[in-house]
Amino acid sequence: VVERGKLKAIMECGINAPNGQNKQSWEVRVVDSPEVMNEIKQIMIDAYDEKVVGCFRGAPVMVFIARDLSYDFSAYDCGLMAENMMLAAQALGIGSICLGSPVRLINDNPACAPILERLGFSEGYELSLCVGLGYADEAPEAKPRDKSKVLFVK
Repeated sequence: VVERGKLKAIMECGINAPNGQNKQSWEVRVVDSPEVMNEIKQIMIDAYDEKVVGCFRGAPVMVFIARDLSYDFSAYDCGLMAENMMLAAQALGIGSICLGSPVRLINDNPACAPILERLGFSEGYELSLCVGLGYADEAPEAKPRDKSKVLFVK
């Protein structure tokens, strides 16, 4: 588990990410309680099956980020926030992983509505991203990137 002080520092970096028109068009819920995480996992198991808990990749802390549906660029703001959090985590020696599959599993199944109720996002917000945090038990090499997709326009 990541210490609460480090989580607060990571969240501080997240909320200071650039965002369109300073709308801060996101809401964040940090779940660092194993009991709450187990509740969330159980709801997902009941809605799907036991395999779905693998979507959290074993992270002991899960950050749920919701976007403001009334602002077209809120998805970008959420992405910038998540990246800031992940960079801050790295600087503090904490591993991170950006996850989309829990979002789809939770948003697409009405049986997972109790998860959204538990997270308590405001009206007009939709779960958009999850970031897992924890002390990494591996350090894999980065996968190759396609540099040919970057072109300098003359």
